[in-house]
Amino acid sequence: MGAVTEADRAPKQDRSRVTRQRLLEAAVSCLAEHGWAGSTVSVVAERAGVSRGAAQHHFRTREELFTAAVEYVAEERSAALRGLFPEGAGGPAGADRTAVVAALVDLYTGPLFRAALQLWVAASNEEQLGPRVAELEARVGRETHRIAVELLGADESVPGARETVQGLLDMARGLGLANLLTDDGARRQRVVAEWGRLVDEALG
Repeated sequence: MGAVTEADRAPKQDRSRVTRQRLLEAAVSCLAEHGWAGSTVSVVAERAGVSRGAAQHHFRTREELFTAAVEYVAEERSAALRGLFPEGAGGPAGADRTAVVAALVDLYTGPLFRAALQLWVAASNEEQLGPRVAELEARVGRETHRIAVELLGADESVPGARETVQGLLDMARGLGLANLLTDDGARRQRVVAEWGRLVDEALG
């Protein structure tokens, strides 16, 4: 048998990366739909279309899987934030503030935030998850605030501007929590329109 070449290794590494990605995506979906209690390694493996053995090759324990899922959710939320408005099409010059408010609310009412909420709940009872969730959530929170400031064209040296942006993000988070119980899209649209007006007035 000949030696294993780099060309032979590459497809195997690619398959391994794809399997890992599928497991992380499945873990996030399971958390969003079934919560922590219903999200076992077996359930995640089945959702990902891989064997339990393959799942445990990548993640030896449930805690390892969901710690990686915490990091994955944080990265995906950051990527979604950065992708709200492509460079040159967003920011104060290219997007009106109501559109920015609507986009931020969409992030907080979508599946990534729903999965993050489940991770927060799990972290409150899991010693291995708690510190990592807190650390990553703080990072995502800082990044969310920074990007919101940039997109809204807010000057935080002006009294009240920082609090306006923070209030908007708190409101969006509240809508995300309410969305867990009922999807009230029509009411949310009215709230977004009013907050767009208020933010525009407050920021000048």
